Amino acid sequence: MAKSRLHEKYEKEIAPALQKELGVKNPMAVPKVHKVVINMGVGEGRENAKVLDFATADLQSISGQKPIVTRAKKSIANFKLREGVPIGAKVTLRGARMYEFLDRLINVALPRVRDFKGVPGKGFDGRGNYALGLREQVIFPEIVYDKVDKIRGMDINIVTTARTDEDAKALLAHLGMPFRE
Repeated sequence: MAKSRLHEKYEKEIAPALQKELGVKNPMAVPKVHKVVINMGVGEGRENAKVLDFATADLQSISGQKPIVTRAKKSIANFKLREGVPIGAKVTLRGARMYEFLDRLINVALPRVRDFKGVPGKGFDGRGNYALGLREQVIFPEIVYDKVDKIRGMDINIVTTARTDEDAKALLAHLGMPFRE
């Protein structure tokens, strides 16, 4: 598979710039994106199995990869939840597909969000990973608006090899992630 636009840009421009900016001596120690996990929680999937099919179809068209169905780990009576009941879908992207998805997310999907002011800078976990929540799946051009049964949100976790949040933020900013000031 040919390298995506973003991956080539990372190798040619971003990695050397980051190496200089962060003062890293070893080029292999420059932070890079390890994987991207897209998770869609479908709470009503326990009553209606059809809803889960729609969610997995949406995730598949967004990511280009078949999602796995996530199941409840334990029973919670207040949420009418039993252990092993399907409650969501997730997909883990690595390599070329990951760069393709990040490219589409940053350059196509995020600018389509209504009154978009940038992604919050608070989504870092302290170990160099970034979490981002989207309220609707229709910002992706792959989703046909007329076929959508219900507007659903999703969580996108970007796992990097960076040790600190500052390094990870520098990496994502170089990749073109529009942070709020």
